[in-house]
Amino acid sequence: MTDLSKTGHAEAPGGEAGSGNPLHRGLGVSQIVFMVVAAAAPLGLVAGGVPLALAVSGSPGMPLYFALSTVLLLVFAVGFTLMAGRVRDAGAFYAYVQAGLGRIPGLSAATLALFSYTLLLVGVNAYVGVAASNVIERYADVGSPWWAWALVSLGVIAFLGYRDIELSAKVLGAVLVLESLLLLVLDLGIVGHGGAHGLTAEPVSPSIVGTGSLGLGVMFALFGFIGFEATAVFRHEAKDPDVTVPRATYVAILVIGAFYSFTVWAIVVGAGVDSVVGAAQADPEGLVLTLTRSYVGSVWADAMQLLLITSQFACVLAFHNVVTRYQFALSRAGALPASLSVVHPRHRAPSASSAVASAVAFVTTLVVASLGLDPIGDLYAWFSGAATLGIVLLMAATSLAVVGFFRRTDGRPSVWRTVVVPAVAFLGLACVVCMMVANFPLLVGTTTGAWVIGGLVALSAVAGAVQALVLRARRPDVYERL
Repeated sequence: MTDLSKTGHAEAPGGEAGSGNPLHRGLGVSQIVFMVVAAAAPLGLVAGGVPLALAVSGSPGMPLYFALSTVLLLVFAVGFTLMAGRVRDAGAFYAYVQAGLGRIPGLSAATLALFSYTLLLVGVNAYVGVAASNVIERYADVGSPWWAWALVSLGVIAFLGYRDIELSAKVLGAVLVLESLLLLVLDLGIVGHGGAHGLTAEPVSPSIVGTGSLGLGVMFALFGFIGFEATAVFRHEAKDPDVTVPRATYVAILVIGAFYSFTVWAIVVGAGVDSVVGAAQADPEGLVLTLTRSYVGSVWADAMQLLLITSQFACVLAFHNVVTRYQFALSRAGALPASLSVVHPRHRAPSASSAVASAVAFVTTLVVASLGLDPIGDLYAWFSGAATLGIVLLMAATSLAVVGFFRRTDGRPSVWRTVVVPAVAFLGLACVVCMMVANFPLLVGTTTGAWVIGGLVALSAVAGAVQALVLRARRPDVYERL
């Protein structure tokens, strides 16, 4: 076992030191940022998530909530990036919680992360199926079930995820550039026309906080940033991880925050501050497409409808890569079967882990489709909400872990960076968790449903803690390696 209190560093088994790293090592800052921002799916979030957020939260203050979330995550990133330089493991949240709080909380964080990202993978992929089905019906006048296209999407993702990570990075980068340019055209069109009733700063005014549900508004805003910790998840595939990971983390948060805050402000202004919530509730899937036709023309709206598929697809691919690497890291630590840590000799990718992640998503999609759940109102909304709750909990735990880790580390950085700032991040994230839990029944629609979905999130964390206790009792050698 590595003595953290003496070295201040923790290495993954066979990681960057010792036996060497078998994974591809070609990713730079820009490639990692592309994958992280693509996971945020700018077009998918703006056209799909933002109207849903406006409709469910009942608040036109989403631009403000994105700005506040950006500040909160920048504060969180101070401790997060410090840990990335000391705990050199691709497990990100799980590895940092383990290093700072112990093995049992660490494995609990790992199962919570896997559960949350799998929910995201399936939920967002359901949106891909709906978007593809809508396009086929609009342009070919042929009806098709959403789940069929969702399964096709998973098949393509299985192929890409199995191969070299740089192939995924290129696909994600190309999609990201196209969808970002399209949204900028819409933003400039709305600003150029002066919006529905003139340009106004009301959507970012503190006075708007009292409108609608603050908790749900912040939850959906944070949902737009989910996946940013993949900067650390890809550390074994980065050229110079100690430099690349911190830079990519800050760049990703700033790019996502600035872009979303401005674009969502344009959407609210374009529809009208007083009428945007009603418009979103009446037609959440068509709100942004309608604004695009009104402000920049039907050609751009048609392009947006097509790129909406690729945007959400890129998001699912990014989440698939995150799940794959969480499984890979846990397998190398002995918490999951050793077969998941097999690296493909040619692609230098965790291909076995990718195949398992694809199989789980495929089966889960078949199960939820057979239940007849609505792919947007149920799967996308419920799964993304539950996953966001899980990941915010992980961020809060990571902030505590920063304090715990550096208390035992010699030659630590300043108290400001290792205690004060992480403590502020924890308090902010804890407040967000409380608001999300209090407003969860509004998202799900029933108190019973909220308890069930919230209970599954909690159960996923408990499962990891139980597994750690079992390993400690029956396989102490594996427990020591965690």
